[in-house]
Amino acid sequence: MLHSKIVQSQDYSEVIAIWERSVQKTHQFLVQEDIAFYRNILPQHFQEIELRLWSVDNQVIGFSGTSKTELVMLFLDPAFIGKSYGSRILEWLIEEKRIDRVDVNTQNTYAKAFYIKYGFKVLSEDAKDGYGKEYPITHLVKDHQAVS
Repeated sequence: MLHSKIVQSQDYSEVIAIWERSVQKTHQFLVQEDIAFYRNILPQHFQEIELRLWSVDNQVIGFSGTSKTELVMLFLDPAFIGKSYGSRILEWLIEEKRIDRVDVNTQNTYAKAFYIKYGFKVLSEDAKDGYGKEYPITHLVKDHQAVS
């Protein structure tokens, strides 16, 4: 059964480890220097969001971060990608947290298609990310008429 808990500061190293394994698997467009850059700034955002660790049978499978109705982060340990855990987490977040916005790296076509499958539509795109790096960002909003 899928469970979540609010992340505490002692969980930060586990969150960062999951993030890095996931990014290495799913963000092949990032150069190693930028992965190190993002890894170093990631903890700065933990206090600004509701950060949850997700687990199945007491095994941590990933984490999510939300701010109001925006999904800021959703990362799964690569061992659990493609097993519908991301879908189940997203469905819970949409239902319980009323998530209706998410930004994705435009080059992460799998993630973009994943959110579109769940009724998100492209609102706009930026040529660079929020740090001025050459990674385009797609801003998605929930189409509340869509059926997932």
